[in-house]
Amino acid sequence: MAAPQPPAAAPSGVLETCGLEQILEALRLLLSPGGSGSSSLQNTKHDVLLETLKSNLSALEAKFLKDARWKKLKVLRDEIASKAEWLQNSEDITWSFTSQTLLLLLSLKETMTRLVADFSPGAPNPRTPEAAPALSPDTLSVSQQKTVQSVLQFVVTLGVCPYLMPGVGVPLKYRTEFGAVVQDVVCLEAAPHATRRLYICCRVLLDLAQHASLGSMIFCRHFGDIAAGLCQLGFSPIKRKPPAPVEEVLTEEERTLSRRSLRDILDQVYQPLAVRELLILQGGPPQSCTDVKTQLRCHTPTWLRRLCGQLLSERLMRPNGVQAVVRGILEGVGAGAAGGADAEATAADWKKCDLIAKILASCPQQSLSPENYYKDICPQILDLFHFQDKLTARQFQRVATTTFITMSRERPGLALKYLLQPILAPLHRCLTTAEIPESDMVPGTVLVTEEELSRCVEDVFKVYVVANDPLPVFLDALLPLLGVLFSLYCFTKQSVSHIRSLCQEILLWILVKLERKKAIASLKGFSGLDKAVPSLHPQCQFRAAMHGGIVITIKETPSDDEDEALYQKVSSEQSQMEHLGDLLSHCQQCGLAGDFFIVCLKELSHLVVENEAEFKPMPSCYTSLLELEQYQALLIEDQERKLLVLQLLAVLCERMSEQIFTHITQVVDFVAATLQRACASLAHEAQSTVESQTLSMSMGLVAVMLGGAVQLKSSDFAVLKQLLPLLEKVSNTYPDPVIQELAVDLRITISTHGAFSTEAVSMAAQSTLNKKDPEWKTEEQQQTSHDTATVVQNCPEQEQGPPRTSQESKEPSSGTSQSPRNITTEQFQEVLLSAYDPQVPARAAALRTLSRWVEQREARALEEQKKLLQIFLENLEHEDTFVYLSAIQGEAEARRQVQRQPGLHN
Repeated sequence: MAAPQPPAAAPSGVLETCGLEQILEALRLLLSPGGSGSSSLQNTKHDVLLETLKSNLSALEAKFLKDARWKKLKVLRDEIASKAEWLQNSEDITWSFTSQTLLLLLSLKETMTRLVADFSPGAPNPRTPEAAPALSPDTLSVSQQKTVQSVLQFVVTLGVCPYLMPGVGVPLKYRTEFGAVVQDVVCLEAAPHATRRLYICCRVLLDLAQHASLGSMIFCRHFGDIAAGLCQLGFSPIKRKPPAPVEEVLTEEERTLSRRSLRDILDQVYQPLAVRELLILQGGPPQSCTDVKTQLRCHTPTWLRRLCGQLLSERLMRPNGVQAVVRGILEGVGAGAAGGADAEATAADWKKCDLIAKILASCPQQSLSPENYYKDICPQILDLFHFQDKLTARQFQRVATTTFITMSRERPGLALKYLLQPILAPLHRCLTTAEIPESDMVPGTVLVTEEELSRCVEDVFKVYVVANDPLPVFLDALLPLLGVLFSLYCFTKQSVSHIRSLCQEILLWILVKLERKKAIASLKGFSGLDKAVPSLHPQCQFRAAMHGGIVITIKETPSDDEDEALYQKVSSEQSQMEHLGDLLSHCQQCGLAGDFFIVCLKELSHLVVENEAEFKPMPSCYTSLLELEQYQALLIEDQERKLLVLQLLAVLCERMSEQIFTHITQVVDFVAATLQRACASLAHEAQSTVESQTLSMSMGLVAVMLGGAVQLKSSDFAVLKQLLPLLEKVSNTYPDPVIQELAVDLRITISTHGAFSTEAVSMAAQSTLNKKDPEWKTEEQQQTSHDTATVVQNCPEQEQGPPRTSQESKEPSSGTSQSPRNITTEQFQEVLLSAYDPQVPARAAALRTLSRWVEQREARALEEQKKLLQIFLENLEHEDTFVYLSAIQGEAEARRQVQRQPGLHN
């Protein structure tokens, strides 16, 4: 049988008298319930349904024969029926009912089409421009739309679903109770053949869908069933069995038409809807099922699974296909519309995001190559970051970041080329290594717009910080751009900027995730110590934009005022140093700040070593003026580097807290740098008071660690042994005999792993404790070397000068040479009460006062020495660092005084 042709138009006179309401009344008559008489309660549901269908068909025919008002509608129906080649009588009442319903729907469509064709709206009245325009005559009211929707539901339930193969679509008996009844009453043995019935219904429904309002009702509710029917008609394998009668077999032309129709409606409907229905048709992965209800859904035919996969890939490769796939999955798994009320729950479900990411990262078979696929898909993935609606943006951002990670793991080279480089492109344009076209070198030319820069920073923040997956391709792509990003961060610190926090978070994230050597190299580039690190192009500058953002432009022609230019240069470098210090203040717990501080100390030591060579007179071989200028430029560069190192150390000492060193290796490196600088100063006869005090302090720190302030392990002693060559050199070359002796004793103590310790080491440790507030934590000797290495708090300040304390360097016993003061009983009792004050500052100050009195051997303090020792011991359990560290100092001094008086040991 040939494909059904659209019915010919009926005579205009018929359509003029046949209104929409009359057709809808006929449809309501077909759908009216009952009709089986009073004995219907005694019948089964199947009999009730069959009797109702028969009764309604008979009532409709009676209306056509007896009611004169229905004459025009009967003429129209007969006219359309004469054109319908598919119409034939059947013994199956369900198919007869479906056929008559389809004829009335075709009549409705024809009537609506001719009404619109004959409609001529009047000219609008200029006096009442606010009046609504006249409605189109084919517009259906709400009640009429409900009637049409009910009729379409009957057509699909009676004419499509019963004829789908097992595993194709959702089984009818599992949808509703009525669907289960329909499945049992359909007579598949009666003519026409089941496949022919399915073909007729799908073709007529597609014909109806050509009308806009009818098409929206058909596809919104029944697209999945129609698509399932077309899949079966056009793609199901032909069984090699004895041929059926000719009229029951689809021709190849009809199968081809079904395939073409399937692709047409897939292109026509809302794409997320198409994706969702194809996913439902495709079914889940093959699995063993024990639930009877899901048994059929677990056996989707292989040909259908393959077909749906191919069709889904085609949806993905279309313009905005990524968004359609994302919306189709998110809207089809119980989340409602993307961005709807349940979007928060959907955004939190990472399993759905992982599923979508795997789908997007998998190259379909239709694509020519993975690179072609990535080239087409990646721009759409990047667009997922830029939705304005907050709830939708959250969902799509999670999908995009997960897809980023998946693609970067599977194909890092393609991900770098088509995902990361487009995001980072605005920063690449202004690198020192970038080749800026001559046409763009005009002063004031905008290289990166406000929107581009803002979007770039936001996308980098989402991909790197939010996703928080330090893949090598991620780190390598951003590493060369850190100099530009740091310059941008410094510029945002000058005023209010919404991207300042984003820049800071990005810098902190990557500095922590990078290998320590690469992170230190980047910090040296930020500070100017390493000119080879890529940074902002010298011809580029940041400027405030019109709408509160930032743009990157070509610098204006510099002014002739050299003083002003020098001032701008110096102030810019100073502010960059300060911003670097602020940035490093957030990197102390990970140890990066301490490592960079040690690197700066080593740079200072190198400058001391190179100092003598730098000031050698110019060799006589340099005779040309050019060579002389080059030599002078090198001298100036070396001097600038010296000043830069000193300035950087000053900023770090000012900005870093007392927790800068986090493990014993950093403490040892700090001491080693100090010893190296002291040896270098001796070699060049450049010893100073500051160097001497710094050397004493660093060696005192070692003595404190060896004296039991921290619990050292064998691995810690292996680290400490790095100091042995330097200590030997100090003991042989340093002029101060006290330092020489201490260096020898420290070498012995380190070499014996603390088994042997001299009195000089203990005295040096105690002297360091007295000179400097101890800041290490002793938690019942449960500390490991990693946790207890905070022994060097305030070490940076030692680089600037003597310790900030009122006492000079002295031996513990030197306190006896001071004349004791007369402390009144009232003063002593007031300080004792303050030692129990709940306010932390008052309590800590009281403990330090009592400790000082014990050290100075005040008479009143010596009388109450046991009581004071008890107070110190009680405060060791205090949670505040300032209090219990003050108690440590007091307890140590009290015990030392007790040991001098054997009578007090009890």
